[in-house]
Amino acid sequence: MAAPFLSSPLQITSTSPILFTKVTPTNQIHFNQRTASTCTSNKLRLLRRSAAAGTAVTDQTEGGEEVLINPTPEEEKREEVVDYDWTEEWYPLYLTRDVPDDSPLGLTVFDRQIVLYRDGEGTLRCYEDRCPHRLAKLSEGQLIDGRLECLYHGWQFEGNGKCVKIPQLPASAKIPKVACVKTYEVKDSQGVVWVWMSTKTPPDPEKLPWFENFARPGFYDISGVHELPYDHSILLENLMDPAHVPISHDRTDFTAKREDAQPLVFAVKERTNRGFAGTWGREKEGGKGSNLLRFSAPCVLQNNREFEGKDGVKNYFSGLFLCRPTGQGKSMLIVRFGVTKRSPLVQVLPLWFWHQNACKVFEQDMGFLSSQNEVLMKEKVPTKELYLNLKSSDTWVAEYRKWMDKVGHGMPYHFGHRTISLPKVPPVVEHAPAGLIAGLSASYPAKGGIGTMQAPNLANRYFRHVIHCRSCSKVIKSFELWKNILFGTAVALTALAILVVSRQWKAVLLGSATLCSAAAYACLRAIQMNTNNFIRTHRRL
Repeated sequence: MAAPFLSSPLQITSTSPILFTKVTPTNQIHFNQRTASTCTSNKLRLLRRSAAAGTAVTDQTEGGEEVLINPTPEEEKREEVVDYDWTEEWYPLYLTRDVPDDSPLGLTVFDRQIVLYRDGEGTLRCYEDRCPHRLAKLSEGQLIDGRLECLYHGWQFEGNGKCVKIPQLPASAKIPKVACVKTYEVKDSQGVVWVWMSTKTPPDPEKLPWFENFARPGFYDISGVHELPYDHSILLENLMDPAHVPISHDRTDFTAKREDAQPLVFAVKERTNRGFAGTWGREKEGGKGSNLLRFSAPCVLQNNREFEGKDGVKNYFSGLFLCRPTGQGKSMLIVRFGVTKRSPLVQVLPLWFWHQNACKVFEQDMGFLSSQNEVLMKEKVPTKELYLNLKSSDTWVAEYRKWMDKVGHGMPYHFGHRTISLPKVPPVVEHAPAGLIAGLSASYPAKGGIGTMQAPNLANRYFRHVIHCRSCSKVIKSFELWKNILFGTAVALTALAILVVSRQWKAVLLGSATLCSAAAYACLRAIQMNTNNFIRTHRRL
């Protein structure tokens, strides 16, 4: 995602936070770059087979060079599988500021359903999202005196998961001890709620992420939550892929232009069982790694930069992406862009403007990524059988899938470079809208748009973001109220203009009515910006 509020030139310094032991880069397969018009399907199949086998392929043309990422069979044999349990991790749940004060919040991690709420003292609590009575969802319940009540039969639970009220129980009877719910440990850290998913292993505070830049004095961030209709591993791939930005997000803001698409230079600085890190930069800039990328288990990605201002003061930028798996074919992203030196645009434009721009960016990629999810599920083979990863654009994608090979056996499902484990539950895949009718339909806050009221649909901006964002929800309600007031005022002023005799007063009233109508239309456009999906218009270059 582009960060339009940062446009200063960036340089790495000797104190950059990601400087690690050098590792040996993987071998590459060889072939000469050729144009798409001469690349036949037979040749692509040959390249994929050779990549899977670890052999080299060289075009019989002049100037062949290394372009594809491919570990040899010997290197793949050396790749280890490590002990891993996906439950023994902290997962990002929600922005703290957006957790409701007066109602429970239903969430998922992989295929586990949980419910988050604040008790009477404001303390965050997290349970398994099912009542022990008859398995009803507690997230469909309500809060009464700080207790979570199941709305099926009225059972109430306190913060520690103990049932304290059963309306149907005789007055002389005691509540059974087994009438309790499974609890999960949650922590509020740097404005994000995290959950420890294991109920057997005590929470490990060392694994709770801490982001140095977000603790710096004066660090300002723009954060939002987005629910997306594709797997979290595909989301992470997309976010660690800078090569697609100039093409897919061309002219979304002034930082993305398709003519800037070019080879990139990557340098892997660290590989561990917990992730990887390194630098990347543009080839035309000499390959200087001004961007510092780090992926950390289970689903944390950050891209950091350091730069000096005109006054010689060092400034810091972070793009932080917390990608929670919410079931096969679904994910939830907490995205946070932060900087110590804000541009004038950030100080002038309201928060909802940046949020709707972020929604637009995700919608531009949604069709590609949801279809990619479908292909992976359909083919049922590792990514080395399907991907043609370029050394000059896809290094981080290859690193991530190879990390999946190490730890994927400890997850409910995974797609690695050379290993896979398919999900037991079929995926939920919803496409981005295509065409005028589908686009209009998906722009209304209802599944299918017309006819089915208020059913969640992850192809719909309203359900992907607005319902998760307290700020945008309030803004839309305010704009709706002002639109109605201004429209009603315009009608009243027009009626008065018809009734009055004086031409001067007619002109004043009609002018005022015109201004009110224009303001009502501006409110309508603001509502549409926050709720209507972006529809890509293809153009011939």
